[in-house]
Amino acid sequence: MRIVIAGGHGKIALRLERLLAERGHTVVGLIRNPDHANELIAAGAEPVVCDLERAPVEELVEHLTGADAVVFAAGAGPDSTRERTMTVDYGGAVLLADAAEDAGVRRYVIVSSIGASTHPPADTDPDFALYLKAKGEADEDLRSRGALDLTILRPGRLTDGPGTGLIALSESEGRGAIRRDDVAAILAELVARPGTIGKILEAVGGDVPVAEAVGYAAAKPGVKS
Repeated sequence: MRIVIAGGHGKIALRLERLLAERGHTVVGLIRNPDHANELIAAGAEPVVCDLERAPVEELVEHLTGADAVVFAAGAGPDSTRERTMTVDYGGAVLLADAAEDAGVRRYVIVSSIGASTHPPADTDPDFALYLKAKGEADEDLRSRGALDLTILRPGRLTDGPGTGLIALSESEGRGAIRRDDVAAILAELVARPGTIGKILEAVGGDVPVAEAVGYAAAKPGVKS
């Protein structure tokens, strides 16, 4: 498979690129800063400079043509501005979907967040509420499209450190944390699992091996998008 990953220099994306390359896939990572290219090459991915906040859809279509799947793993990050939360976490996801449709790429996997909602609870911290709103609006936009084979992954609070390889994955997991490495491992499984198309899956740390958890989610009838 040829898989294009948006947000190619992020911690999740770099680990995902390495995992997919090790499995024999052709991996393309979209990056905003050309200085990060060598890190993608070291991970086994082809770096492509493309700023999702500024690129016209036609440019992105060129990068997606011939791909079998796209993964949106980009994010403005907790230290970014409120404006960039919307232009990256929402705008970037929608732009990638527009380009995927135009390029004829149906398979789309997106990293969202547990709690993502177009209307977060009123007592939520304002900055976090905006993040959840951006993710929620992106999810809603993608769910409304008939031309995408969509899987939405909603991880809990992201932490660093080596992955455990053990997770809990279902339509509803509640609050919890999960290692970024484990999120990457889940994504690597989801891309090749057609049984997860149309599903929204929440993920936190747990006691089930990643491949087993994804396989169970793929086989189980459940709430679909």
